[in-house]
Amino acid sequence: MVAKETIELLRKKINEADAIVVGGASGMSAASGFVFYYQCDEVFRQIAGSLEDKYGFHNVFDAFYHQGHTRGEHWAMILRETQYLYECPTGETYSDLAELLQGKDYYIATTNQDAQFYRTFPSDKITCIQGDSRYWQCSRPCHDHIYYNQEKVAELCGKIEHDALPEDLIPRCPHCGAEMEPWVRGYHFLQGAHYQQEIERYLNFLQQHSNAKTLFLELGVGMMTPMFIKEPFMNMVYQWPNAFYVTINPQHAIVPKEIARKSLAIHADIAQTLKQLLGKPISDTIASSSKKIFNPSRVY
Repeated sequence: MVAKETIELLRKKINEADAIVVGGASGMSAASGFVFYYQCDEVFRQIAGSLEDKYGFHNVFDAFYHQGHTRGEHWAMILRETQYLYECPTGETYSDLAELLQGKDYYIATTNQDAQFYRTFPSDKITCIQGDSRYWQCSRPCHDHIYYNQEKVAELCGKIEHDALPEDLIPRCPHCGAEMEPWVRGYHFLQGAHYQQEIERYLNFLQQHSNAKTLFLELGVGMMTPMFIKEPFMNMVYQWPNAFYVTINPQHAIVPKEIARKSLAIHADIAQTLKQLLGKPISDTIASSSKKIFNPSRVY
């Protein structure tokens, strides 16, 4: 639970801000209970099936990076995870954040690929820096197009056999025949017209508010890819005269000394902090423990 004085200060900064730039990462989803990427829970077991025992991985991160499974097995897990992302309930951290930002001028930059932000915010207010699992692209990529996959995911999930998609059903590029892959950051990540449009929209928002009283609100951003949200936020707060930086993270609420007087670090659970800001009871909210969720040997 966050101290009352800290909550009041943060609420004041939100109310006074002319604009709010939200940086949302995996900690936002973890605080809503979506922890299958990091640990063995019911959702992970649903995605992996018998492959957990077969290969010895115990979370989705390790499963997707495992080198031993077949392409059919790999696609079975991709399809099940994507189907879950379409069907799962909206995380409370996202609906609470939407309530908190109601009536404010805001923009959201996220490294999440689970599309949770799209459940509660309009798409023209979001930039997905690392892509979106709801889309596929050519793995080469031979052309500049991404494909919305909901119908195809539902169709192919029904054709998985023994925790593997038959290899003749693996999605192929309609132009060159190469294997498709999720439109998420990797070796072949397509940063084409769609991506550039999203980045330009984000940059335009930043440029329009560089002299305004702008609050940078960082939620659940770790140290695996600090160059996308954390470091740009810190640099802009350092340079912009009226900017203020808030980081909420039970594990990585870090503030450099250069911007300490313009910053607030909250080492606390995101779900509970948002509820405190909204004046909602937190008795039904179980604070997530970063020590239990995250593997200390891995950088997130």
